[in-house]
Amino acid sequence: MTGKALALCYNSLESSSNQSVGTQTSMAETSGPSPGATGKPSILRPLLLILFLLAVLTAARYFHLQDYLEKERLQRFVAGFGFWGPVIYLAVWILAPPLFLPGLPITLAGGVLFGPFWGVVYTSIGATAGASLALLVARYLARGWVAAQIAGTRLATLDDRVARHGWKIVAFTRLIPIFPFFLLNYAFGLTRISLGPYMVTTFFGMLPATVAYVYFSSNLLDLVQGKISRGLVIGLVLVALVSLAPIIYKTIKARRGETLEP
Repeated sequence: MTGKALALCYNSLESSSNQSVGTQTSMAETSGPSPGATGKPSILRPLLLILFLLAVLTAARYFHLQDYLEKERLQRFVAGFGFWGPVIYLAVWILAPPLFLPGLPITLAGGVLFGPFWGVVYTSIGATAGASLALLVARYLARGWVAAQIAGTRLATLDDRVARHGWKIVAFTRLIPIFPFFLLNYAFGLTRISLGPYMVTTFFGMLPATVAYVYFSSNLLDLVQGKISRGLVIGLVLVALVSLAPIIYKTIKARRGETLEP
């Protein structure tokens, strides 16, 4: 997607949110928007990553797990399960979005257990399948509940934006993740987006972040062993770029004063 298309999608969400505030105020006051659903960049994801790393390092040192948390050793252990290793991992990922389970630990586990290549493959497939399942649940089973959760937020106007821009809105929200991942999946269930384009766009839209986090986690155990490898440094840089993408994008937009309307 071109930069202009991204700008159009972002401003479309921005302007539609402002226009709908008056009509949705009463709903927002009674139920309130879900945390993080306002589209403001959040530092929660990188903060959770830092806390997770500190917990892993502390546990490894305290329980003397360095010998067990050895990258090749863990991957050989998982490979010993054969076909069932990836199947179990995919099943966890598919169920995570509908159940609001945290996706970051699952993504990091993919890199640790399967390495950078297969970790990306399994994580991308699992996350896309889980996001699609959440869409179907919202569309056919939980429409009223989801509508109440997103009332008074920018996500409440998502259907109108999808009607005008189609898959580009999906691509924008995946590439520039300014909304909570799990709630966004449910919100798309209330739109007119078809399942096929949604799945394809979600897969490729999430791919940059997936590559960054999985590549990072595939080198994470080097840190447990007391080593700062080149792969770990590269992974940290990739994660930092992905985490800062929403903030960087909105800062650039604000400085340019762009208010493009589709």
